[in-house]
Amino acid sequence: MEKEKKELLTVIKKIEGLHSSASLKNKALCLDIGDKRIGMAVSDDLRLTAQSKGVIERKNIKSDLSEILNVIKTSQVGELVIGIPYNMNGSLGSQAKKVFDFIDKLKSKIDIPVYQWDERLSSSAVEKVLIKAKVRRQKRKKIIDKMAAQYILQGYLDYKKIKDRDSELEGQG
Repeated sequence: MEKEKKELLTVIKKIEGLHSSASLKNKALCLDIGDKRIGMAVSDDLRLTAQSKGVIERKNIKSDLSEILNVIKTSQVGELVIGIPYNMNGSLGSQAKKVFDFIDKLKSKIDIPVYQWDERLSSSAVEKVLIKAKVRRQKRKKIIDKMAAQYILQGYLDYKKIKDRDSELEGQG
């Protein structure tokens, strides 16, 4: 009985910890940076799920950064995940270099952690889902960037959950 009480208290403390960790700046924001658009997705407070946050139609670097900074502030973002478009062989192409330049400019304006995430095949995976769902080509073009950001962020969140769980299991052993 005493052991069950301790286990129950442990569970309650974990739940309370989850609730208190859902603090003001606890969401993750993902950016899928392209030449014409920047797809965005944001996590829930507990970083379990990714939701589409929309698309920024690119104008110029100052305007793009301003819109992203506004989203970071208004969405209570505590970390940033940016998709890196590696080539299939793992090398960096010209688009990846543009993304890295953008990251450098963005990092100079923010004080939250920035993580890079391999986005290979994210747009094509999303497009396959949309085709299977019989979404017309015109509509696909409008939503693929924000859905790709959501896909990238969900992959990152799932990885973090597994990594955290494995770390917790190692600590128990």
